Amino acid sequence: MISTVIGNYPKIPDMPNPGKWRSGVEKLQKGQITEAEFHQIEDEVTLEAIRDQLDAGVDLLTDGQIRWEDGQTYFARRLRGFSINGLQRYFDTNIYFREPVAEAEVAWETPIAVRDFEFARQNSPRPVKAVVTGPFTLAWLGRTTHYRSPRDFALALARALNHELRALQGAGATVIQVDEPALCVPSVDYPLFADAMRALTEGVTAQKVLATYFGDVGGVYPQILELPFDVIGLDFVAGYRNWDVIRRAPFSKGLMCGILDARNTRLETVDEMLTAIRRISAVVPPDRLMVAPSAGLEFLPRGVARRKLQRLVEGTRAAAAALKGAPA
Repeated sequence: MISTVIGNYPKIPDMPNPGKWRSGVEKLQKGQITEAEFHQIEDEVTLEAIRDQLDAGVDLLTDGQIRWEDGQTYFARRLRGFSINGLQRYFDTNIYFREPVAEAEVAWETPIAVRDFEFARQNSPRPVKAVVTGPFTLAWLGRTTHYRSPRDFALALARALNHELRALQGAGATVIQVDEPALCVPSVDYPLFADAMRALTEGVTAQKVLATYFGDVGGVYPQILELPFDVIGLDFVAGYRNWDVIRRAPFSKGLMCGILDARNTRLETVDEMLTAIRRISAVVPPDRLMVAPSAGLEFLPRGVARRKLQRLVEGTRAAAAALKGAPA
C-alpha cells in the first residue's frame, strides 16, 4: 500500500507569502519579463510543490502540474491542429479553462510533458509518475470543426497522445497516469472510450493508471476492468456510489482510492482514513492499493493542501500497520 497524489497542486502560496507565480504571469503579460524568466519562476514553484510532497512523505509524486494552464490547454496548445477559444467551466467546479477547438487534423509533433517529468524526477529522491490528460476527456471538453464525428475526434486524439505516452516511457517514466474524469459523465459512450484507450496505450509497457474523479463509474463497471490499465483510480468522495459499485464484481486491478476530499478544507482524521482503507481492503487487497486524494489539490489553499498531504501519509501508514496486525 502506497500514498500518491492525483496531479495538480496550488500555485499560489498563503498570505503573506509573495505569490511569485501570479506576479510572474502579470509581468509576462506586460512584457516586463521574458518567457525564459517566467519558466524559471515555474521551476521554482514546481520545486515548492515537490518539496511539500517529500516533506509529507508521499510515496509516489507528481511535479504538481505548475506549468499547466489547465489540463486541456496544456496539451491542446502543443498538438498540431488546435486553436484555443473562449472560457468554459471545468465540470462542476469553479475552475474555467479555454476551450480547445480542432480546426485541422490533430497530430503530435514534439514531447509535451517529458521535460516536466524529467525535472521532477531529477529533483525527487522518491518515484515520480507522469500525468497526461486523456483523449476522451480532451474531446469531451473540446470541440472540432474538422472531424465529422465525436468518434473520429477522440480516436485522432488517442493516436496523437500515444506518441506522448511512448515519449514519456522513453524518458524513463515507469508509471504513467491518464486522467479521464469524463468517464464519470452519465450516458458516456463506453465503446468509444474503450477503443480510445486501446489506441492510446498501444505499445506502452510502463505501469498505466487510469484516473477518474468528480463522480462514480457505476455505468461502466465492471467493463472498465477489461481496459489496458494496471491501476484504476476511483473517487470515493464525489463518487461516493463507488463504495457499492466495486462490490458488483471482483476488482481484478490495482486501485487508486481517492478517499481524502480534495475540494473541502476540512481535514480528515487518521481514524476516518483508517476506517475507509479497512473498508476498501475488504474488496481490494492492501498490496494493490494506492491511497490518494479524491482529485487534484489545486482547489485548496496551499496550507490546507500541505496538511492534507501530511494526513494522507499518516492515514496510509496507520492503515498499513493496522492491516499487518501491528500497532499503528
